[in-house]
Amino acid sequence: YIYVCHAPMARTWCTMPRVRRCTAYIALLAFLHQLPRFFDRTYMPLVIEWNGSPTEVCHLETSMWVHDYIGVDLYYTSYYLFRVLFVHLLPCIILVTLNILLFAAMRQAQERRKLLFRENRKKECKKLRETNCTTLMLIVVVSVFLLAEIPIAVVTAMHIVSSLIIEFLDYGLANICIMLTNFFLVFSYPINFGIYCGMSRQFRETFKEIFLGRLMAKKDSSTKYSIVNGARTCTNTNETVL
Repeated sequence: YIYVCHAPMARTWCTMPRVRRCTAYIALLAFLHQLPRFFDRTYMPLVIEWNGSPTEVCHLETSMWVHDYIGVDLYYTSYYLFRVLFVHLLPCIILVTLNILLFAAMRQAQERRKLLFRENRKKECKKLRETNCTTLMLIVVVSVFLLAEIPIAVVTAMHIVSSLIIEFLDYGLANICIMLTNFFLVFSYPINFGIYCGMSRQFRETFKEIFLGRLMAKKDSSTKYSIVNGARTCTNTNETVL
């Protein structure tokens, strides 16, 4: 959004050091948010009757520190409420807002492109067309993300309401919905990759440079060698071809 709608600010805000720092901060917050989940459950031995004989199995229970220091209801309510607000709801609201602003910017750019085309300013028109392609690509990618993320937020919010206020949620159906939404969320990553490859020439060139750089370099050096040395013929001579 900053790159498309506020290009001068992109030189200051959209730099690689800032991107790395923001990514590190987000990863750290995500790790701290999930850290208690590594210790909030414990497995206790339980003896049950299985095929007519007592069998010891494992029973999953909430850890004692949750009961003693926080409380089960407060702990899980705080966890899922934080998850709904800051993992699902707030990012979706921000993305929807930016999507609307990007769409409005694209409409304005289309009107400006028509004006430049009428004035026969082809160079600026071409630059504006590339910006429109970038904006459209961002809108498509964000829309795919929202289609995958909003159902998870809705199911999680329904789980909180069903646990605290009134029990109305069918958890068998909810688990199926969560499995389907998680599958679509994972499936959206190759979809986004296809969108980037199909709509961005710069992404394709960068991808080839990063992952196929050595192969392309060997191919280019082989091509240069053939051009310098020329075509060879299968004749038995002592002549050296230069």
